[in-house]
Amino acid sequence: MGATATTFSLKQIAVDFKEITKAGLAVSVVFSSIAGYLLGVVDFADLKVTTLLMLALGGYCMVGASNAFNQVIEKDLDALMDRTKNRPVASGRMSPNHALFVASLLTIVGLILLYLINPKSAMFGAISIFLYTSIYTPLKTVTPLSVFVGAFPGAIPFMLGWVAATNQFGIEAGTLFLIQFFWQFPHFWAIGWFLYDDYEKAGFFMLPTGKKDNSTALQTILYSVWLLLASLIPCLGYTGRLFLSPIAAVVVFLLGLWMIFYAIKLYQLRTAKAARTLMLVSVLYISLLQIVYITDKFLR
Repeated sequence: MGATATTFSLKQIAVDFKEITKAGLAVSVVFSSIAGYLLGVVDFADLKVTTLLMLALGGYCMVGASNAFNQVIEKDLDALMDRTKNRPVASGRMSPNHALFVASLLTIVGLILLYLINPKSAMFGAISIFLYTSIYTPLKTVTPLSVFVGAFPGAIPFMLGWVAATNQFGIEAGTLFLIQFFWQFPHFWAIGWFLYDDYEKAGFFMLPTGKKDNSTALQTILYSVWLLLASLIPCLGYTGRLFLSPIAAVVVFLLGLWMIFYAIKLYQLRTAKAARTLMLVSVLYISLLQIVYITDKFLR
């Protein structure tokens, strides 16, 4: 019985850790960082496995810490929403103090790992946590501009990988940041649309107009267009070592049209199903885009 209880306890701890760090989200963020790193190295000969591992683990710690702090701050609001009421802190399975300890430990470990890569990486990691927890999170119940603020820490991972590889922040890193920055808007507005009723219970303002209306849907289309244009900038030859070949540019263009198509469908239908589809497409889009960039680099 004792062994069974211990096993169950360890299993529950693992489950709670995954939930408080939002493991799925954290892994996708780590993927973006690794993509940026692979774009930043000159060639495979310069790839350092140790650096890659520190970036992956440090990146996970940074995202996990942000999510843990967020769940402590929003524990009462999380308890009001169906999708979040079973989170560790909101449900009472984990005390706020324990969650703060986990968040603090993740912050320290993450910053140390990123600092060991280079100080700039640690700086951007620290900025990301600060913006997410100290500005974005409190603004969610105040103004729809919270999504704009949240887009900054959300756009850092892709750029962070480049900085980790090169120890430089220039036009290349800035372009990667810009791509993921514009991607945040259609992605999170789609989530805000199909979870509108749940967000409303907690008083969160996640849509640009605060409503599921034509203006919100139209802005989703416009930001999808900006995303397409930003993703094509490297094919013009003005972004240093970050470059897209004509063939890759065509693929990126088609991916952008795919994203815009589903944004238009949201505008036409204005349903939760259309918004959920756009959200799923946006997740696939950013992953495929990064894969195209990497593949193009190493096949040229």
